[in-house]
Amino acid sequence: MSVFGTLQSLRDRPVGDQGPARGARKGFRQRIAIARDNRLFGEEVVEARDAGLAGENFYAGNRNPPYWQRVDGATDQLWLRRTVAEKLARVNARAGAAGLELFLFDAWRPREVQAYFHDVWMPRALQRRDPSLTGAALTEEVERYWAAPSDSEDSPAPHATAAAVDLTLRWKGGEQLWMGSLFDDVTALAHRDRFENLDAENFSFSDQEARGNRRLLHWLMAEEGFAGHPDEWWHFSWGDQMWAALTGAPAAHYGLATIPD
Repeated sequence: MSVFGTLQSLRDRPVGDQGPARGARKGFRQRIAIARDNRLFGEEVVEARDAGLAGENFYAGNRNPPYWQRVDGATDQLWLRRTVAEKLARVNARAGAAGLELFLFDAWRPREVQAYFHDVWMPRALQRRDPSLTGAALTEEVERYWAAPSDSEDSPAPHATAAAVDLTLRWKGGEQLWMGSLFDDVTALAHRDRFENLDAENFSFSDQEARGNRRLLHWLMAEEGFAGHPDEWWHFSWGDQMWAALTGAPAAHYGLATIPD
């Protein structure tokens, strides 16, 4: 039997065409309502590591390529809505059957961090590659990956809800599985379906491994009800506006999260 045992079938299952998901994401913060009368709306947050999950905030240290510096305003904490943390714990238990565990890079994100990447870092990075990229075209490309920061209770950035999480799989206490790109490689290399339809003649063992591991992460999360960002293999959410847009739910459960002092 494969080292992945009962999880091997998930490594063999295609993630499917992400085109519809890309379409569903467009304008989701303007289209999707937040149901303030639902029992989850005011749910408290918990620290992911207190809930038995492993992780380290990627922006709070300096071993974080391609940035290689602590980002101003970053938090050392990994805050999640309680229900989201409970769901992740169930995914984690299932991954544990193969000697794996989830490893979190980011959860609730301060507005200052969101603004830095949306307003400063990402536009600069894109314009270094293509100086002609300006105005609305530049904003559109930035927002493929970095949501605009917002204090609006009607359209919060996903990570501001504490219902979105960036994560990967790793061997328990050990190395991360190969996913085919850096975390935060905000190019087509990070697209969830990047390795699904490559020419067999140029399909390397590295690509094959990345495909299997992305599929495994995708299905472990999807089968617990999470929705994945089509252009970021690491980003998942449950209960926020993006989740509602991607799953067809009538409304989001969560708005802006309240974080303990």
